[in-house]
Amino acid sequence: MSAQPPASPRAATWLELLHEICDSADGIAMRHFRRADLRVDDKHDGSPVSEADRAIEAMARELVAKRAPGIGVFGEEEGETRAQNGARLIIDPIDGTRNFVRGIPVFASLLAIEEEGVLTAGMVSAPAMRMRWYAARGLGAFLGPRRLHVSSIGDLAGAHLFHGDLSGRVEGRQPQALGSLFSRVERTRGFGDFYQHMLVAEGCGEIALDAKMQPWDVAAVKIIVEEAGGKSTSYSGEDSISAPNLVSSNGHLHAAVLAMIGG
Repeated sequence: MSAQPPASPRAATWLELLHEICDSADGIAMRHFRRADLRVDDKHDGSPVSEADRAIEAMARELVAKRAPGIGVFGEEEGETRAQNGARLIIDPIDGTRNFVRGIPVFASLLAIEEEGVLTAGMVSAPAMRMRWYAARGLGAFLGPRRLHVSSIGDLAGAHLFHGDLSGRVEGRQPQALGSLFSRVERTRGFGDFYQHMLVAEGCGEIALDAKMQPWDVAAVKIIVEEAGGKSTSYSGEDSISAPNLVSSNGHLHAAVLAMIGG
């Protein structure tokens, strides 16, 4: 694996900020979850946005302005506010909005800090699941107090592979070789969204595939997987939060997966 950037001297401070945002985000999300009168609109791309999505991002922007003035914010719902100091918060207020609006508890707020183009901290908070994963560059990845480590499985035949929607209508078309990859692994499961990548970071599986991604979908899960010892790139191996898709792995199987789906 390639060497990772050094830890940010402000890593602990960034994590404090992310925890504070997530504490408020969790409260907003749970006040709206499974509410009969929840307002949901369709965005220009046909994806849903709820009033909870909007409220969480607005809260995060207000809190950042108070606690860390000068950093930018790049969010799914309100776009980008430019940084004055080279740092920015990247936020998906609710990842898994389709789950959220249908009453499925697998949803989370995704937050990451990027400094001068380098991810330095990330957090995934899933209040309905009562789980919060977080990481800071060079300091490791955690679920609550437990430090996370990817699995040591080095053979596709022993791997668990997670994926999202396979229809191609909603979450992007999967590569043609996916069926061949499925036939090589021990087991497949369709968790989708953030959760499959967190399972890789926990060592519960070895591969997670997302065919259609945006920077706010990628940033938080990428640093957590990497700090747990794994690897997250695009299907073609691009190491960027702006890549159009994402494969996370335990690192040992990454080259084999890319060799099958990268084309």
